[in-house]
Amino acid sequence: MSATEDAPRRTMHQRILGELEHRIVSGEWPPGHRIPFETELTEIYGCSRMTVNKVLTQLAAAGLIERRRKAGSFVVQPRSEAAVLAIHGIEAEVAALGLPYRYELLECRRRKAKSAEMLRLDLGGNTPFLALTCRHFAGDAPFCLEERLINLEVVPQAGEADFSVEPPGVWLLKHVPWTVAEHHIKAVGARGEAASLLSLDAGTACLVVERQTWRGEPLVTAVRFTYPGERHQLVARFSPS
Repeated sequence: MSATEDAPRRTMHQRILGELEHRIVSGEWPPGHRIPFETELTEIYGCSRMTVNKVLTQLAAAGLIERRRKAGSFVVQPRSEAAVLAIHGIEAEVAALGLPYRYELLECRRRKAKSAEMLRLDLGGNTPFLALTCRHFAGDAPFCLEERLINLEVVPQAGEADFSVEPPGVWLLKHVPWTVAEHHIKAVGARGEAASLLSLDAGTACLVVERQTWRGEPLVTAVRFTYPGERHQLVARFSPS
């Protein structure tokens, strides 16, 4: 590995962090790949070992690498759960019910953020998104409606993915590491297209889970899951801090 030229305004710490993160996120360094040892990185970049150590500590805190004593640092699989509230994959939720799972992609198109989305997600009006609407089934009954935005500035490769075969949530967990997630949970009455797609009468109680994930500063994806109220529950297990 060789160090590349960089903008002079960036600190050495930012430069090393950016280059290592790029190699991990791009897949150049796949899960299981050993990161060069601290001594190797100090020689490559001509910097102090303390600077390298801080970079590796930050990558580990972001969930991109695992540091093993004496063995070194290794790229890990992207995290699949939020730290405070874990929501399992929809296929796993359906499997736990003992029912066959099926998924269908209803819509997939590129567009810019709408004004309401810009306010809610703190985005600029020119941010390009891939907008997807998906429906998940448990047996023959609709189990969950998924409405998702993927930021194409952060994840341009999503524009080429075949989401008719693989759900976008599964694809993102495989390909895009994230550092922060936020959930908003609320109860709503089914209405309009959502009620129709879930085969519900208007006003039927539904559980809505809105999730946003970031990789550093930029938003990766924002998704809204709508469940018929009687078909889903959230369980949190925790201990005193």
